This record gives sequence, C-alpha cells and structure tokens, in this order.
Amino acid sequence: MFISFIRTIILYLLVITVMRIMGKRQIGELQPFELVIAIMISELAAVPMQETGIPLLAGIIPIITLLIIQVTFSYLSMKSYSVRTILCGTPSVVIEKGQIVEQELMRLRYNTNDLLEQLREKNFPNISDVEYAILETSGKLSIIPKPQKRPAIPQDFQINPSYEDLPLTLIMDGVINHVNLEAAKLNKEDLLQMLKNSGYNSPKQILFAALTGNGKLWLQAKNKYRKDSN
Repeated sequence: MFISFIRTIILYLLVITVMRIMGKRQIGELQPFELVIAIMISELAAVPMQETGIPLLAGIIPIITLLIIQVTFSYLSMKSYSVRTILCGTPSVVIEKGQIVEQELMRLRYNTNDLLEQLREKNFPNISDVEYAILETSGKLSIIPKPQKRPAIPQDFQINPSYEDLPLTLIMDGVINHVNLEAAKLNKEDLLQMLKNSGYNSPKQILFAALTGNGKLWLQAKNKYRKDSN
C-alpha cells in the first residue's frame, strides 16, 4: 500500500512537470499531435500506478520520450511552415462572403448543425450577419462579421480613449504581491498609504486589491473589515 502511495506521488509530479513543460494550452486548444501525446501520457502513468509489479521506469521512460517528441515537434512547427501544416493542418474557410462553403464542410466532415451551434455560441444566430467564418486547426470557429454587424468601437465616433496599462494585482487574500508592486514602481509604504487613504490599516484586512489600468487602486476588504462605503 505504501509503495503504491509513493509511486502515485512520483508519477503525479512527473506528469504535472511534463504538462507544464508542454505549455499552458487548454484542452480545447490542443493541436491533434498534442492531444494524442497528452492521452498517451495519462495512460502510461496509470499502468505503473495501478500495477506495482511493473517497474516504475517502465512508465517514466516512455513519458519522458513523449515529452521529447512533443517539444521537438513544437519546435519544428515553429520553424517550418511545412512541418506545421503536416502536424497541425491549416485553417479552413467555412463561410465566405455570407455563404456556406459546402465543399469545405464535406471535406472536413463538419455538418451544418455544428456550424450553426458554434455561430450561436459566438452570438451570431444568423449566417447572413457573417462575412467570414474560419475553422481553426484547434477546432474553434473564428468569425469576421459583416461591417454593419460588428460592434461599434470608439474610432467609429472619432473618440480617442486614454491609454490604459495592464491591471496589476497588489494584494490577494491579505498577502502583498511584491513582484507586481515593484512592476507598478511602488513600495510597501506607498501601498500602505493608499490603504490608509481608503480607511484600512493593514493588507491583512484586504481580500483583493489591484492597480487598475488607469493607475487607480481598486480593493475589496474581507467581510469582517468591510465598510458600507466600499
């Protein structure tokens, strides 16, 4: 029993490490070769985890081999368009100038119900509102609406909004994020003064605080410290 416990921990840590090295894509964004490798890794990890008679290396070595294959393929796909096309395929235009491309749907074995479902998920229930729809290699549908159907943007009204930087989390669950504090060119004393101006004496009273894109502090105190005005 103890051996199974230790083997499970080792394989779990190995698989987590391998998946981190492979990247941060979500399951729905994996390319076909990446999905195959992820499935194979999970199967390889499960066998020595369940069967203590199988040497642990019998699971570790194939997993590391698959990691090497994945990293190699990813590198080659970045450097070579031909390799990227072979491994990942190419995007397919399934709606062109407001018309369904029937031949492309047949080639992809992608029926109109699937197309309509993805259009509705993107808030485009009417095909007539779509100029182009492109089925990406990950299986997701990208939509380019007709000009009269796209959302209005400030440029349409000749408005030039002021620049907003990336928001930075400064406090999370009472703990100061010193890396983001330094990125915001602030020190701890500056932060404490900002909290004091908002009526709080300590970061431990704060559930979440962030510096917004326009340089203002937004915060929410923990329930027992919250004020009616906040």
